[in-house]
Amino acid sequence: MKRLIAAIGFITFLPIGRKTVYDPVGMIPFFPVVGLLLGAILAGIDAAAGLFWEIPVASLIDVAALVLLTGALHLDGLGDTADGLFGHHDRPRALAIMKDSRVGAMGLVAVVLGLTLKWAGIWGLDSHRSLCLLLVPTYARGAMIFAIRFLEYGRPEGGTGHPLFSAPLPAASFAGMLLPVAASFFAGALAIRLNLAFVIFTAAVILFYRRRIGCVTGDMLGAMVEATEVFLFLVLAAGGGR
Repeated sequence: MKRLIAAIGFITFLPIGRKTVYDPVGMIPFFPVVGLLLGAILAGIDAAAGLFWEIPVASLIDVAALVLLTGALHLDGLGDTADGLFGHHDRPRALAIMKDSRVGAMGLVAVVLGLTLKWAGIWGLDSHRSLCLLLVPTYARGAMIFAIRFLEYGRPEGGTGHPLFSAPLPAASFAGMLLPVAASFFAGALAIRLNLAFVIFTAAVILFYRRRIGCVTGDMLGAMVEATEVFLFLVLAAGGGR
């Protein structure tokens, strides 16, 4: 339970995770569980908002809720990563740019596009809407486990994500991914689309990171979460979720 609470405190802004022992490696397997908690809250917010507003407004409230629930942590990573990676910078320069607290033009564009596309994706959900809202944040947090396992950390001198890489991840660290995979089959044929999209996109992001600068940072993990959410919501919304 302490490791779960540590994971909640690390990647969300929920008050339950504020006072606990920090256990970096031990909390990694619980990332999908935290995503499931966020998804459950999001699905509840969406259902409540739907009682008062039409889908476009409810979807915007969903996007705002995700930002608030995570303290904009992943959005900050998205902006920093876009500034560092989408330019003609070598590895040292890209890492230095990502460490800078200032947000450049590319980062601002990435954040605005990310939020807009996520809103569009959630708006387009029709079939199994609540289940999709439950699962996508779960898959997105689970994606970080794969990046931690298959990439080296880019700041050996230290950084927010450095403790997560202090020991090799055992195969058991991926056990939490069984939760969203099993739950996805309640969506019928959408499960195939969702799981295939997750595998392809996660592999693509890891390959891009490896080829671009050969490592990953805390900011890049956050960017991966945001990008995975956007991509999966858009995939699920295609054809109204049919």
